[in-house]
Amino acid sequence: MHSRNDAGVVAAPAAGRTSHTHRLGGLVGAGAVATLAATVATTLAAALARAGGVDFEIPDGGATIPLAGFAVVTCFFSIVGVVIAVALLRWSARPTRRFVWTAVPLTGISLVPPFLSGADTATIAALLGLHLVPATVMIAALARSLRARTD
Repeated sequence: MHSRNDAGVVAAPAAGRTSHTHRLGGLVGAGAVATLAATVATTLAAALARAGGVDFEIPDGGATIPLAGFAVVTCFFSIVGVVIAVALLRWSARPTRRFVWTAVPLTGISLVPPFLSGADTATIAALLGLHLVPATVMIAALARSLRARTD
């Protein structure tokens, strides 16, 4: 006689349906990878700008923005973007659309402080670019990940 022990077998979710935890975990994982990519890309771009002669000196107090400062701020706000995406995946009927509608205006708002900093033109231009680098990486990655989890 043949005996089968099926105690360890778990039925897979129906086709096209995933568990809530799996969807959130996948989004958080994709967000973590995107955060790392955005942080590295922004820090590298800042290093290249500095090598090209941009001093990143902010006249109020005469402080120069260190490369580590770009990394920390990029990482922090990228994580904020992941939190927004997770919240929208959890509570919105259209998380991808809502995420893009939220992230693009927030990116626009983030472009204002460089103009208010009193820095020279090269620093302002570099800071504007350095806001757009992580925004591009994060918005694209999180929107793609949200779309994959809601289809």
